[in-house]
Amino acid sequence: MKARRIWAVARKEFIHVRRDARSLGMAIAIPMLLLVLFGYALTLDVDHVPLLVWDQNRSPASRELISRFAGSRYFAVGGLVDGYDALERAMDEREVMGCLVIPSDFSGKVGSGRPATVQLLLDGTDANTAAIALGYAEMIVQSFSRDTTVAAARRAGARVPAAPLDLRPRVWFNADLESRNYIIPGLIAVIMMIIAALLTSLTVAREWERGTMEQLIATPVRGSELIVGKLMPYFALGMADVLVTVLLGEFLFHVPLRGSPALLVGMAGVFLAGGLALGLLISVVARGQLLATQMAMVGTFLPAFLLSGFMFSIANMPAPIQLFTYLVPARYFVALLKGIYLKGVGLEILAGEALLLAAFALVVLLVANAKFRKVLH
Repeated sequence: MKARRIWAVARKEFIHVRRDARSLGMAIAIPMLLLVLFGYALTLDVDHVPLLVWDQNRSPASRELISRFAGSRYFAVGGLVDGYDALERAMDEREVMGCLVIPSDFSGKVGSGRPATVQLLLDGTDANTAAIALGYAEMIVQSFSRDTTVAAARRAGARVPAAPLDLRPRVWFNADLESRNYIIPGLIAVIMMIIAALLTSLTVAREWERGTMEQLIATPVRGSELIVGKLMPYFALGMADVLVTVLLGEFLFHVPLRGSPALLVGMAGVFLAGGLALGLLISVVARGQLLATQMAMVGTFLPAFLLSGFMFSIANMPAPIQLFTYLVPARYFVALLKGIYLKGVGLEILAGEALLLAAFALVVLLVANAKFRKVLH
């Protein structure tokens, strides 16, 4: 390969990108828009679950239990109801997600030391949120039960029994349990994969549609030189996108970056090279801009979003799907990003993912080069 011919192709592509406002807009504005939209709209935190209360007891004990729910950041007590009909109507109209039902004999049983029962009704149409809210409710009720038992023992002058187990949890790497802290790094991988493939998926297809491919074939430029030259401007745009998304994550969403910024940029460059080569390969195969765009979206967005471990745990997927995820490069980049962002680890831990990511980029570049030579000849 000759640097002069590579630069000539790259310069031609730079000029085209500069004149094409749509390409520049897609390269710069779309990553920012996607990160802001997903960063604010996509959250797995369950806070302020709307809750109604049917207090049939209306005693100090029942009001104390209600105050425990109202004082928690996980529930928002919206009011009182006086029957199941009102509760069902509120759930049907999606005004609330659940209701706490306190029976009329609640204070009597609590005061006499007998087991008391309360009912929590939850809307299971959102199973994940309902399961998390149920866990929060059980924690609140257990705390109320423990405090009630201790208070009763003190009033009776009895010795307060020590708890047989004292659990003191400590969360590493994401102490506040904010879903944003691991969603934003995963989003960077998904957005980069989409943008990289979309940018280069139109390059060769556009040459065929405009009739300029024959002119390129007539030049002494080799296929490998053409590929490298066409990738250079989009690689520069992609690295600019990396900088923008990292800065947005740092200053807009306040996601901690505990690892090495140089390692982050280096791994992003490797991943970007593979994504750009994949888009170029799609462009070579499709020969049409519309088909190339559709293939790029299906071949990059869906696997990166669903099968990378960004949104859904790979360990919970069926075994055949877990095996298929090894073919998704975003899986390795998401693992790298979470390790660098949240854990602050380096290549001594992430060497396996880094090597697999580099192997993906190399293989796709070689396949694109072989396929492109076939088209030229």
